[in-house]
Amino acid sequence: MKRALIIIAQQGYQDKEYAEMRSGLESGGYEIIVASIEAGKCAGKFGGLEVAEVALRDVDVSLFDKVAFIGGPGAVALADDEDAKRIARDTLKFGKKLGAICIAPTILARAGVLKGKRATVWDSGGAQAQLLQSEGATYTGESVTVDGDIVTANGPQAAEEFGRVFASL
Repeated sequence: MKRALIIIAQQGYQDKEYAEMRSGLESGGYEIIVASIEAGKCAGKFGGLEVAEVALRDVDVSLFDKVAFIGGPGAVALADDEDAKRIARDTLKFGKKLGAICIAPTILARAGVLKGKRATVWDSGGAQAQLLQSEGATYTGESVTVDGDIVTANGPQAAEEFGRVFASL
C-alpha cells in the first residue's frame, strides 16, 4: 500500500486545500496519515476538524512515499518548526515526493530545500515570494509548479489541481 503523510497546522489549516489533497491522494490509491505539531485534534480555518495521528517530532519519513504540507494561517508557525524543516529535508533525502500549498512553501524555503528550484506560493503583498527568492528559489507565480520531486501551489483555488498533480507524480 502506498502511504502519504499530510501535515496540517494544529489551529487554522486551510480546509479546502486539505480536502482536495486528501481526495487526490486517496484517488491515487494512497493510505493517508495526518500529522501536526502534536497528535490530536486540529481545527481548520473554516471549521473543519481533523485528528493528527502523529506528532511531527515522531515522524519517520522513510515510512511514506509522499509528504504534503497544507497551508492556511496556522501554517505560518511551521516555517520555524525544526521538526517540520527536518521532515521536508528528509523527504527529499529519501527520494520521496514533497508538496506544499498556499503559505506552506515558505516551510520548504526555510528548510533550505527550494535552493535552485522553481516554486510558487500564496503571496500577499510580495512577502512570501520574496522569502522564497531570498532562500534561493525562483518564484514562478504559477498556480501549480513542479520541479523534480517538489510540487508547490499558490492557494485554495489551485487545491484540486495540486492534489491531482501531486498524486500522479
